[in-house]
Amino acid sequence: MDILGTSLRVCVTDLDAAIGVYERLTGAEAMRFHHGGVSVAAVGCFMLMSGPEAQLSILRKITATLAVEDVDDAVADLTAVGAQIIAGPLPTPIGRNVVARHPDGTVFEYVDRKAA
Repeated sequence: MDILGTSLRVCVTDLDAAIGVYERLTGAEAMRFHHGGVSVAAVGCFMLMSGPEAQLSILRKITATLAVEDVDDAVADLTAVGAQIIAGPLPTPIGRNVVARHPDGTVFEYVDRKAA
């Protein structure tokens, strides 16, 4: 599996205010979408998230989002190294994802960039 990029996850109270800050810092335009009850804005390498605290508390447990070519290949590699698949693969607005706990306990989301 090749990791194509990494998105840093940032939970914010005011998504609209945060978008302006991160657009200015990255020079990128936000791509907004909703996933469950959470509003999300992808801005450069940042994934800004805002919503109910119950959902954000779960999302905070994921260290980062890693872009990969194909989630199925990622699952094969993750399983081979002893990672535990926690959720997925599932379609999302930006591609399929899978959440995995690495053998050291760190949790990552892997997302492919194929159409959902």
